[in-house]
Amino acid sequence: MKIYGIPNCDTVKKALNWFKANDMNFEFHDFKKRGINESKLREWSETLGWEALINKKGTTWRKLDAATQAEITNEESAFRILQEQPSMIKRPVIETANGLLTGFDESKYEEYFKK
Repeated sequence: MKIYGIPNCDTVKKALNWFKANDMNFEFHDFKKRGINESKLREWSETLGWEALINKKGTTWRKLDAATQAEITNEESAFRILQEQPSMIKRPVIETANGLLTGFDESKYEEYFKK
């Protein structure tokens, strides 16, 4: 399992703490340090849709000017800004052998991982 996110994000911290408390092994990919490539974004987009990858509730989105926000109208424009500003990706993104999850929802995790 691989978890993508930013270590100082509260949602990512909750997710990492949950996985640690449940003795689950994972690899952590820090967007800030390692970035994210277009092929990975494309892979996620095929499953989740590009719109689901953008965190419009976060500080990074709110700091964008209205013109820049309005330019994000398709996959290509979304990928460009997500690579420039990876903290704008909804997080964490969790890759498992069975698929993808985004965000932190303890009940969803319980159901998904405790099958």
